[in-house]
Parts: sequence; C-alpha cells; structure tokens
Amino acid sequence: MPPDDTILVATELRRTFRAGLGRGRVSAVDGVSLSVAAGESLGIVGESGCGKSTLARMLVGLEHPDSGSITVAGRDLATARGRHRRDLRRKIQMVFQDPYTSLDPRLTVGDIVAEPLTVHRTVDRAGRADRVVELLELVGLPADVVSRYPHQFSGGQRQRIGIARALALEPSVLVCDEPVSALDMSVQAQVVNLLRDLQQRTGVALVFIAHDLSVVRHVCDRVAVMYLGRLAESGDTDAVYDAPAHPYTQALLAAAPVIGRRRTARPPAGEPPSPIAPPPGCRFHPRCPLAAGPCDTDRPDLRTVPVELTPPRSTAGSHLPARSDPARSDPAGTDAAGPDEARHRVACHHAEQALAAPAG
Repeated sequence: MPPDDTILVATELRRTFRAGLGRGRVSAVDGVSLSVAAGESLGIVGESGCGKSTLARMLVGLEHPDSGSITVAGRDLATARGRHRRDLRRKIQMVFQDPYTSLDPRLTVGDIVAEPLTVHRTVDRAGRADRVVELLELVGLPADVVSRYPHQFSGGQRQRIGIARALALEPSVLVCDEPVSALDMSVQAQVVNLLRDLQQRTGVALVFIAHDLSVVRHVCDRVAVMYLGRLAESGDTDAVYDAPAHPYTQALLAAAPVIGRRRTARPPAGEPPSPIAPPPGCRFHPRCPLAAGPCDTDRPDLRTVPVELTPPRSTAGSHLPARSDPARSDPAGTDAAGPDEARHRVACHHAEQALAAPAG
C-alpha cells in the first residue's frame, strides 16, 4: 500500500501505437508502475524512443493507457467524470519539451498564463490580471511582459512562461518532459535551478523526464531508468548513480562524460531492438554482456536488491540521506533502507553479478 502522502500512483501502464503500413504495433510503454509522494522529485531517464514522453503524456491524461491505472490523490483518473475529472486535472500539470511550439503564437503572454484560470474558473475576472503578474514574477519575469507575444522571447524565457502557465492552478504534481533539452547549455542551468527553487517554495512534486543524467542527479530524489518501454532499475538517486545494479544503467552512466575520468567502458554492442518486435525475456539481453540462462526467455520482474554505497565517485559533496519511508526508496514503494545501505529495485536476472563487477 502506498503511504498516505503519495499523490500520484501509476500501475502496470501499457500503451501501443500503430506503426503504419501494416507493420504491426509499437510497444511504447509496457507494464510501468511508479509512485510519487507529495513534494518529492522523481527522474525518469533513458535513451530516445524508450517511452519516457509517452509515459509523461499518460500521467497528465493526454494519452489514454491501453491498460493499467493512474490515480491522483487517491482517485482514478480514467474513471473520474465531470467536476471530479476537472479537479484531478488541476492537480497534475505539464511543462512541455519545446518552448517554441507549446505556446500559442497568437496569444499574448498574459492570455497564455491566464488560460488555465479561465478554463477552470479558479479566479474571477477582476483578480485574474493580478494572479498572472504574480505567476510571472514567481518564474523571474517582469510584469510588463503580459502584452508581448511568444516570438519576442528567447527559448529560456518561453520555457519560464510555460512553467508559469503550468503553475497557475497550483498543481500537486508537475510533469516536466525534457524541459531543458531544447535550450542552450547556458540557459539550461537557469531553468533547472528555477524548477528546484519553485519546488522548495511551492511544495509541488516533480516528475522530471530527461536523457541528461547529470541534470537528473542535480534535481531528483529518486530515479527510474527505462529501456524499450520497461523499467530497468529504480531507486534513490545516489544509490542508482553510485551503485547501478542493471547492466543498462551501468552502460548509460559509463557513457556520460565526467571531467577528469578516462572512459574505460564500451557502450553496449549493437543497436536497440525495434519496439515493433521487441525481444522476449529481458529486452536488454541481445546487448547485455551478462546475458545467460533465462535472460532470453523469462521477463525479469523488478526486485529489491540491497547495495552498500561507497562515497560518491562523480559529485563532490553528494551523500545518501537516511531513508525511512518506503515511497522514497523506489517508485513502487519497497522496503525501507538504513543509513548505510540503499535498497533499490532492478529488473535483471544477474543484478548481484552486475553489482560485483560494475561496468566502467
């Protein structure tokens, strides 16, 4: 059972799409479960095409899962109707990846930020302008931008406008779908720091989707790693980064550049299999150096693996906080960890072997 402060729970989500031209169906998300507690941040990482954005769109109701359930504040999003569904939609909002296409170019900034207030009728007409100015100042924009149009702003400023719009309804969860990937490197840090500051000031929970591993470590309390539509590993961020127990997670981290470190690990052999015809068993087994035995026939379930952490290898001053709440240990809510070890969940038949001889 999720703890009382869990605000978002997704259970066994599945979503497929037609591939077109009679080529079958693409399995974008296959059996993903996760949970997010009030005020915490969960990162979801993986290569392009692994299903991260499809998962994000399902969480906010923009895509309907083929099966599985999503509950927000204890209510099922799929079965809610009328006023109840509207109330749930207010609790979970989204920041989109591309700030250039997610804002209507025909509307002024004031109208863009005010749109959720108008649709949900949370503020009367007289108070709407003041609320818009308050939201813009919250994200670091002056009040005089309300009459300007999106094309008059830089990418980073547009993303701030998108964040202000997402916060207009005071959501409990903010789903950020690669919010900095379309921005210049110099602007990315500003937006990331803004999101962290907003989380601390408003108490909103974050689901932060990214392929930049360094950004996720900077922002998130927990992390879930996806590969070909499935979760490969999940747990406390420092635990997953400092003691990855899945060969795919190890390969991702080994491929990430670190100043002062020679790259000794090789990337996985071959290309990712097609999501139209994913391999049986563990989906990573065609590229995995540890593949043997049941890997090519039996799908591995997420299971709890205890790991002892050494001091962090890549981030000075980072530490693993003691966890007593199961919801903070991994998205599905597992056994609590003590201060000297972290328990995280891994979908791998050979997790113990991977931990004994980590890649890189």
